[in-house]
Amino acid sequence: MVHGVTILDQSLKVLIVDDEDSQRSGLAAMVSAWGMTAVTAAEGKEALDKLSETPIDVIVTDLNMPGMDGFTLLDRLRESGDMPPAIVVTAYGNVETAVKVVHELEAFWFLEKPIQAGTLQTLLRSAGNMAVLRAEKRNLERQLSYKGTLGEMVGTSPRMQEIFSLLQQAGPTKACVLITGESGTGKELVARTIHALSPRHQGPFVAINCAALPETLIESELFGHEKGSFTGASERRAGCFELAQGGTLLLDEIGEMPMQTQAKLLRILEDSKLRRLGGKTEFEVDVRVLAATNKVPEEAVRGGHLREDLYYRLNVFHIHLPALRDRKGDIPAIEESLISDLNRKHECHVTGISREVQEALSRHDWPGNVRELRNVLERAVILAGEGNIELRHLPASFQGRQDSPAADMPPGAAAHPAPPPEDPDIIRFSVGTTVEEAEKALILRTLEHTHNNKTRAAVILGISLKTLHNKLKEYGVGQTPTVTGTVG
Repeated sequence: MVHGVTILDQSLKVLIVDDEDSQRSGLAAMVSAWGMTAVTAAEGKEALDKLSETPIDVIVTDLNMPGMDGFTLLDRLRESGDMPPAIVVTAYGNVETAVKVVHELEAFWFLEKPIQAGTLQTLLRSAGNMAVLRAEKRNLERQLSYKGTLGEMVGTSPRMQEIFSLLQQAGPTKACVLITGESGTGKELVARTIHALSPRHQGPFVAINCAALPETLIESELFGHEKGSFTGASERRAGCFELAQGGTLLLDEIGEMPMQTQAKLLRILEDSKLRRLGGKTEFEVDVRVLAATNKVPEEAVRGGHLREDLYYRLNVFHIHLPALRDRKGDIPAIEESLISDLNRKHECHVTGISREVQEALSRHDWPGNVRELRNVLERAVILAGEGNIELRHLPASFQGRQDSPAADMPPGAAAHPAPPPEDPDIIRFSVGTTVEEAEKALILRTLEHTHNNKTRAAVILGISLKTLHNKLKEYGVGQTPTVTGTVG
């Protein structure tokens, strides 16, 4: 027992790698006599094949072997990050080399030949306990990572934790998944997370928005077409199913797909066979299909927008994403993740948000959900540039600006209004200022606000970087603007 962890001899699976038949068979017999399971390989390549076929707890390997030797075997396993504890066996005179292997290739221990049975048994049990501890550590790290994030998804609310748990169960399977939720809740992000958690993660991920394509083109986009199959089909074209071969296909807004196309889709899901438009033969496709909709699927079925049989075929797993207004407790964690991402995108250095901003964001109902929050924060990150996001960096609707009622004004205030306080984020122009003069002042002050970061200034101004450079050349301005003041 090590730290409360015990591995039974009967459950320990040992891979023995040695090119000498007598040595290999002798070690296997010894291991089996202790109630452990022995798996053998004559060299490194065969050992890698055995490791891919069955889980191994401990490796016992010689170093000098024809083909792939023990050095290369351990190096490959170390680089893959999936190396079981390894006991290196060495002949006399190679102890120094074996010690080097232990340190550089992260082997568990080494033994000199001839091997003492009692020593090997003790080392196998210790290495087995280490394997259990490593597995528990990975499991704990995975559980901790799912506390607030799963891939690019963020959320600490109970509802999001349920979704993370469901994704962990659905991801590694081949099952269809139906993803529902309002627009902007992150349905495509869920689909990408499922793909990342699946054995297909190295294959392509293809997404198609069924609502964005006219009815006359959607079948060609999905299934592909042969040359001459319709007017304008000048060559053969692969559809989304072929492009997603070996990977995952997301059918977004599935309720907007024409009913005739839904019938063809259902047949492909049932038979895994595809025929291009205008084609005469069918061929097999290996694609995992995910579907998403912002409609209530049962209502879409009743309304004749979604075939009932297709709905049941897609609805093996159903993941419904809550609206952001229903999980406002997740907003701070989402903000932190988005700001980090937006800092990298726009080369900014925003460190956080002020208390007033946090309160304003918490009060908002977020009809556009996470997509709306990202857009608001992207604008704020660009305007702030560095430090904290302040209330003035948010759109006016978040700032709650209101004029004081006339009844609350002191006598005479209407006749002699006080001058408005200076706002560093506002540029004021006198009547008679030309458009050219106003444009120049706006550009130069925006450049000062961004500390002469022309890329960010162009984003704020809504012009291209080339246009900005042309304007500065026209003004005869060098690298550093000379005006004072700031602009939001």
